[in-house]
Amino acid sequence: MLAVSAAGLPGSFAAAQEPPQPQAQAPAPAPLADAGLDQAVKEIEKAKAKLTSLQDGVKQNADNDDALVGLSAQVDELGRHVLTTSVNLRPRFDQIKSRLTELGDPPKEGQPPEAQIVTEERNALTAERAQINAVTGDAENLSLAINQLMNEVVETRRRLFAATLLRRTEVSVSVLDDAAKAFVEEVGEFRQALSSWLSFVWKFKRFAMFAAIFMSLATGLVMLSGGYRMFGRYLTRDDGVENPSYISRLSIAFWSTLIRTFALSAVLVTSYIFLNGFNVLRPDIAPVVAALFGAIGLIYFVGRFSNAVFAPREPQWRLVRLSNRGAQSIGACLLAMAIVNALDYLFGSVSEAMGSPLVLTVVRSLIAALIIGLILIAASFGRPMLAHDGDPDAPGRHWPRGMAIILRLLGLGLILTALIGYVGLARFVATQFIITGAIIVTTYIGLLSGKAISKQESFGDTFIGRFLKSRFNMGPVAIDQVGLGVGLAIYAVALMTGIPLILLLWGFHIQDLQLIAYRLFTEVRLGGISISLLGIFTGILLFAGGYFLTRWVQRWLDSNVMARSHVDLGVRNSVKTGIGYLGVAVAAIIGVSAAGIDLSNLALVASALSVGIGFGLQNIVSNFVSGLILLVERPFKVGDHVVSGTAEGIVTRISVRATEIETFRKQSIIVPNSELINAAVGNWTHRNKVGRSEIPISVSYDADPQKVMDILLELVNEAPFVLRNPEPHVEFLRFGAYSLDFELRFMLADMGEGMNVRNNLRIAILKRFKEEGIEIPLPQSDVIFHRDHVPGPALEPSSTRADEQPVGDTGVTDTGAVRQLRSKAADGNRKG
Repeated sequence: MLAVSAAGLPGSFAAAQEPPQPQAQAPAPAPLADAGLDQAVKEIEKAKAKLTSLQDGVKQNADNDDALVGLSAQVDELGRHVLTTSVNLRPRFDQIKSRLTELGDPPKEGQPPEAQIVTEERNALTAERAQINAVTGDAENLSLAINQLMNEVVETRRRLFAATLLRRTEVSVSVLDDAAKAFVEEVGEFRQALSSWLSFVWKFKRFAMFAAIFMSLATGLVMLSGGYRMFGRYLTRDDGVENPSYISRLSIAFWSTLIRTFALSAVLVTSYIFLNGFNVLRPDIAPVVAALFGAIGLIYFVGRFSNAVFAPREPQWRLVRLSNRGAQSIGACLLAMAIVNALDYLFGSVSEAMGSPLVLTVVRSLIAALIIGLILIAASFGRPMLAHDGDPDAPGRHWPRGMAIILRLLGLGLILTALIGYVGLARFVATQFIITGAIIVTTYIGLLSGKAISKQESFGDTFIGRFLKSRFNMGPVAIDQVGLGVGLAIYAVALMTGIPLILLLWGFHIQDLQLIAYRLFTEVRLGGISISLLGIFTGILLFAGGYFLTRWVQRWLDSNVMARSHVDLGVRNSVKTGIGYLGVAVAAIIGVSAAGIDLSNLALVASALSVGIGFGLQNIVSNFVSGLILLVERPFKVGDHVVSGTAEGIVTRISVRATEIETFRKQSIIVPNSELINAAVGNWTHRNKVGRSEIPISVSYDADPQKVMDILLELVNEAPFVLRNPEPHVEFLRFGAYSLDFELRFMLADMGEGMNVRNNLRIAILKRFKEEGIEIPLPQSDVIFHRDHVPGPALEPSSTRADEQPVGDTGVTDTGAVRQLRSKAADGNRKG
């Protein structure tokens, strides 16, 4: 690639060459063809100078992690700036490329010459394209150098972190003696510095100190009162509840720890900010005050966490199966380790402020690691587990064998690591065991709370769920949906609180977290594809806004314009449908564009599909489009009872090609979507599952019709799933050939229960009719014979068989004898 200077480009890429000059003068570079290109060249040159400065800064601060964090942020910002500069040239490059394609190639030898203006335009565009290529190449080279520098910073920080942890220090009696002397000197110096600062503050900064403290306390009270107003029910335990639910215990443990810790943290942070802002803190005292506030926050957090999880004095609110004594002992061990860590951190800040020797820090960390190791070993021999009978006051059981071994190994490992000289590593592991463990468990409790609240039919039993039911008259389904949203919000709070705190404890800086968050929301790379979560979220919001705007316009036009103009209903429906499709399409285009998806790629896909359609994909595309229509319009959905020309059953699956219908004989029928679009489809459960069912009943002519109707209404009103509005009805249909025909009609709340309801009603009707003496007649047939003259041999009386009964002019039952006589009569007619 060629380097581009701020003044111009090499002559090989110039738009036009200057006339030959005397050899004493160098040829002047051609001017750039575009002001934006000129600005891009200047930005690239500035980026080169900035990159050189950052490279020098990384070399000079190879041992300073804080400085490397700041430099890393600057390098990342520089890389984004260079990338933006290069991307801004892309539209102009595409314009030049398109225009050159329109102009075509220059005429070849022997062809008619083209117009001078066309030649000049082509030459100018070609030169400008070459300049843009040169600038873009320079930007690519610069981006590679920036990425290399970023990797170098990351590797330097990794080596620095490892070197700090694995640094070995000799531990001996002389070291302990030197540390004792340094500690005595440090105490004297700190006492003198503290007394002088307090006297200075009391004389000159008294009002500022009290104002800062008052403002910080007000901030903490506002946060605490707001938390109590929103989550007051989940901050205190009710001693009158003997057996609280698991969701109540989880919620109180999580929110009481989180909100109260945040309130105290707000007081401490704002106190330091106000004290420092009002110039109350001196440079030598400010780090000590910050460490003191941090130690207080750590001890309070661990104490709240232990009380929330173990509940030493309230076993009914305990989240783990521990005895009362076990809960107290474990809580005490955690609090003791937190105090040791906090005091070590505070004394370390005092030593740093007073300029104490390094040996004092080493010995203090050694003592802290040894104490924490001994606490872990002592805790491993305890008996904290709940007794088998479940009595929390009874002596507990020992730890599970694996847990006890882990605690002992961890304690011994800390002690041995510190004694052999790796004090920094031992101190780091001890700190992470306490603080990181507490944060992880608190985050896990938050996730469990979200899971419990979002569980089906659980949110309605909470205080907020009952309030929503009474205040907004919300149904069970709506309450469950709100509970799901609340559960997801608790997930987000737990993760967005716990993960950053853990990363900060493990060596990350705030700038690192900001950089990670920026990249997560603006640039997520999957291979060669770059995805912006923020862009996708913006696109979704724009699409949702366009969709709701379209629906509002539809309703407004229909109710205010077309209804007042007495427009035909068909025209109104067509206009509404057209506006709906147009608005959704425009909203989709806007949303896709805002999400950063190149619409030209969609055009390529559309063109490929059009070619495929021309080669015999009509049916596939027809089914595909029909499937999209079914998914959007939703004339039926999964679970609906439908009747089509080919099948009747329950819809079990709708895909973009076909719809699967399961018949009541459990046969799956795959129906292409185009058939469902082009044919009439009956949907028994389109908008709801309410439907009418009928039971035909026939009784003999001897029955009282009114009594029959009363009995049927009485039985149907006692049946479940039958709606009272509209009320059931009995229709006297007709006077049948041998019966009075009725039809019992009723509405069901769920058509899926129709078969069971009809079966139960039929059984009840039959039983009641037998009790009331109402007969259900069977089909009857009366056959009437007339004795007309039939030619042929007369029937002798003696030839009459014993099973043949005399037949007169009246109707007789169609028995075997009658059928025989009818057969003989028919034979006689044929002979005649």
